[in-house]
Amino acid sequence: MTQHPAGHATAEAVQPMLDEYADIERRLSEPAVHADPSALRTLNKRYAALGPVVAAARAVRSLEGDLAVARELAPQDEAFAREAGELADSLDVAQEKLHRLLVPRDPDDDRDVILEIKAGEGGEESALFAGDLLRMYLRFAERRGWSTSVMDATPSDLGGYKDVRLAVRAKGIPEPGSAPWALLKYEGGVHRVQRVPVTESQGRIHTSAAGVLVMPEVEDAAEVELDPAALRIDVFRSSGPGGQSVNTTDSAVRITHLPSGIVVSCQNEKSQLQNKEAALRVLRARLRQQVIDEAASAANDARRSQVRTVDRSERIRTYNYPENRISDHRTGFKAYNLDLVLEGDLDAVVSSAVEADDAAQLARVGGR
Repeated sequence: MTQHPAGHATAEAVQPMLDEYADIERRLSEPAVHADPSALRTLNKRYAALGPVVAAARAVRSLEGDLAVARELAPQDEAFAREAGELADSLDVAQEKLHRLLVPRDPDDDRDVILEIKAGEGGEESALFAGDLLRMYLRFAERRGWSTSVMDATPSDLGGYKDVRLAVRAKGIPEPGSAPWALLKYEGGVHRVQRVPVTESQGRIHTSAAGVLVMPEVEDAAEVELDPAALRIDVFRSSGPGGQSVNTTDSAVRITHLPSGIVVSCQNEKSQLQNKEAALRVLRARLRQQVIDEAASAANDARRSQVRTVDRSERIRTYNYPENRISDHRTGFKAYNLDLVLEGDLDAVVSSAVEADDAAQLARVGGR
């Protein structure tokens, strides 16, 4: 292997992080910080995010010191010459790891998400597929140890969903790269299914689709200020499939953001107040995402990876039941374990998107 050429630049990039890590470590020992739960959570998140970089930087510095000593002693002892060769290889690996950790990360990667699934073309079959996707994400979240709650849903007559909204939250402080947004952000787009519908009497394979929208959740309401005068709030009676009344009170809430025209409805909670709070959470996430999308579009943000810049209207994945095959059209991933994927075993599929994103980021910073 060849030693990474950007060692000096890497050292310059790392030092501020080492200083920040030491400062956070000091602040975390102060009683006043522990009296402020919000500040404590923010510091702990940043501390956890910097941890791998600090560990990798320390490993590089240690190997650099050992290698310098081995090279100095190599002319006197052949054993040190052999050790120097081994240390040089280890240093190359450690520098590459540090370089990868320094690739600019999505600032939202440690956030929770709100995920929406909408049935598309295909009628009842598409609604059933939307239900299958919901179950897949619920089981994936369970495997990851995340908590989930269905915020709003419009069931279809055969047990699927015309649309459904799901909140996914990590428990505690997740490791860097393992929070809901870091993994689920790649799920946004059109998901296509090929199978024999339950409504098909001739046994013919049909193709239908469902759309998935994923948004990072707004952690602090102050991030997105909502002017009460810009909101129209309507209440109505919650209903189930076929218009069947779920309760006898007007607890469902519909909020219209007048400047943008965004409309959010929530009816799954028991009280009007709970539904209002849930709807406001979704509205804040949508408004924040809208600002980000508009800024990225205006700037033609070249830093975004090929995976993340795929238009949400584009097909991203196909679920082929007859062949038990799943294919991701952005990364080229293909596997014949669709049955397991639908049970929540999404790790390999998601990893292919993460790896493609990392490769694109590395290419942009001159990594490889």
